[in-house]
Amino acid sequence: MRLAFWRAGKDKAVIERAVSNTKPRVEAKPAPIVARQAPAESGDIDLHALGGALARKRGWIIVPTVLALVASVAIVNLITPRYKSESRILIDGRENVFLRPSSDRSTEERQALDPEAVTSQVQLVLSRDLAREIIKKNKLAERPEFDPVLQGISPLKSLAALVGVGRDPFSMTPEERVLDAYYDRLQAYAVDKSRVIVVEFQSQDPELAARVANSIADGYLVLQQNARQDQARNASQWLAGEIENLRKKVSEAEAKVEDFRSKSSLFVGTNNTTLSNQQMGEVNTQLNNARALRADAESKARLIREMLQSGKPIEASEVVNSELMRRLSEQRVTLRAQLAEQSSTLLGNHPRIKELKAQLSDLDGQIRDEAAKISRSLENDARIAGGRVDGLTTSLEQLKKQATSTNGQDVQLRALEREAKAQRDLLETYLAKYREANTRETIDTAPTEGRIISRGIVSNTPAYPKKLPIVLIATLATLLLSSGVVVTGELLRQTAPRAVATLAPAAVRREPVVDPVETVAAPLQPEMTDDADVSELAEIGQLAESLRAAGAAAKKVTVLGTASGEAITLSALTLARHLAREARVVVVDLAASSPTISAVSVDPVSPGLAELMQGQASFAQIITRDKFSRLHLVLAGRPGFDQSLLQSPRVTLAIDALLRAYDYVLLDAGGASELPAELLTTNARAVVVPDTSMEADARTLMCEQLKAVGFSEVTMLSRPVQPSNAGETARVVAA
Repeated sequence: MRLAFWRAGKDKAVIERAVSNTKPRVEAKPAPIVARQAPAESGDIDLHALGGALARKRGWIIVPTVLALVASVAIVNLITPRYKSESRILIDGRENVFLRPSSDRSTEERQALDPEAVTSQVQLVLSRDLAREIIKKNKLAERPEFDPVLQGISPLKSLAALVGVGRDPFSMTPEERVLDAYYDRLQAYAVDKSRVIVVEFQSQDPELAARVANSIADGYLVLQQNARQDQARNASQWLAGEIENLRKKVSEAEAKVEDFRSKSSLFVGTNNTTLSNQQMGEVNTQLNNARALRADAESKARLIREMLQSGKPIEASEVVNSELMRRLSEQRVTLRAQLAEQSSTLLGNHPRIKELKAQLSDLDGQIRDEAAKISRSLENDARIAGGRVDGLTTSLEQLKKQATSTNGQDVQLRALEREAKAQRDLLETYLAKYREANTRETIDTAPTEGRIISRGIVSNTPAYPKKLPIVLIATLATLLLSSGVVVTGELLRQTAPRAVATLAPAAVRREPVVDPVETVAAPLQPEMTDDADVSELAEIGQLAESLRAAGAAAKKVTVLGTASGEAITLSALTLARHLAREARVVVVDLAASSPTISAVSVDPVSPGLAELMQGQASFAQIITRDKFSRLHLVLAGRPGFDQSLLQSPRVTLAIDALLRAYDYVLLDAGGASELPAELLTTNARAVVVPDTSMEADARTLMCEQLKAVGFSEVTMLSRPVQPSNAGETARVVAA
């Protein structure tokens, strides 16, 4: 096997003898390949060089910093100081309950104010109308501080106005100049998560600053009071005219109702019902009573008649409660008592006994006759009630027909009544609002939305300029700016384009024949046990531990070898899965000859480096996952891609980007055929997967050659990973 980054023209016979197993000894070996190249472009910043550049050019840093310090001190002492005073207003939206109209005294709930309402009140404080009142009240237009024309314009400001920097004071009206100065010194804002407005005002005169701040707060409250009084006055005037119109409308509507009712005979009786409906209800009640009387009389007469026919004692209430029946019953009881008394001494054929029995029989007949009379009387009552039912039914039908004929007129009457009621309700509402507006208009002090909770006081400490912060900021900014200029120049010098590394063969030197056992060396090879039968999985695990111990020096690992088949790819995957247990690892397929990586990928048809070089895919699209572990994979490309794309310089940039995102990047280089040397060797360690038949001296020679090419360390595996062991490793990692 010949690695592609080994320059042609070497002693091929020596190399071939080194990798063959036909001879046990090596008679000559080529000298390590000497690389003539510019300093490595690793992308690291030389902090020592930056420190030296700062030390050499300290004059360019110190002098501007001192000048900025002196200039800032002079400027802040030349600026005329301003003093600030503030007042605070609480926006509570609460009205005075004693000044509220009587109709609203039951509503004492506090109105909720949202942040937008408080912000709106801040804009009211900043209104121009209020500003004009404050300027007039405090005579600010007579002060040179607020009207610069009074003290004259400096030539520098005039020149700046001519070139368009700033405004020419002479082109502005006096009111505009004073308003600009006023708003330049005024600041009003709402305190966060509260209903408090802070009014700050600055002036060269501390007493004027306090007086203006308090005047703004007082003027804000007066402005609100005037606005409320104007609102109440306008409302009362408008309501007065509307009330007069509504009174006329209500009178007309009620007159229409009464006129229509009289014309339609739809008079109203008790309970606000029409007379026809009231009569119909009364007739219906009488009809129900007559029907009940008829049914009651018929049932009682039928019951008495049944008792008479069956010969049972007459026990109906109408019979029992009759005075005649009561006397007959008493006589009957007396005769039965006498009969019982005489029967105790006389026989049944005794004349006295027969007389008593005849009298008793006559009394029973009289009782039955009286019961029959009562029954006939009840039947007569039932017939009378039936006649009354018929008469009431006829009357009810007539009333129904009359009500049906007046339904249309009743609908029109109700419509007129609704219209009259609506007009009357609106009139009452307007009257209530008019009384409220009139009450508020007559109150001397109308309620406001807020109240002053803190008045401005005279301050003796200048608020502008802040001398110490300005001096410190100017000095530190100049220091950082000058240091940044020096550091930027040094960084541009360090990152200037350099010559691309070229490999030049060194002269082949002959060495004496040595014993292979003496020349076997495995730099950075995992520490092996004396047992020659240690498995390749244990060796891969030890190699992974050694790479973890190396830290950042082992972030990039190139796996290549001489073995044929899937041994190189399986070894790279096995090593990567061991590392992926505790770190973020990605395997990049540069061999493009093994289907193993595609087979273990969750997306075998995903794009790869070739599509990334062509701009057909992004980094997020070419990175896939391993089916059996947390390992990430980057394929070489889809089947049939142009393998010359892997020799593009952009592949090196892609590998550098992966090194920034992952803890370890493993390059599956396969036989390293036609791959750039810089891509594989820069800041990388090599893991060689040899053929099992490769001799020890050939392995040592290959390690030395790979270190000479540019690898920082080279590890030679004792044997390649077999497919069965790779599958076992995948199961262990997945578990």
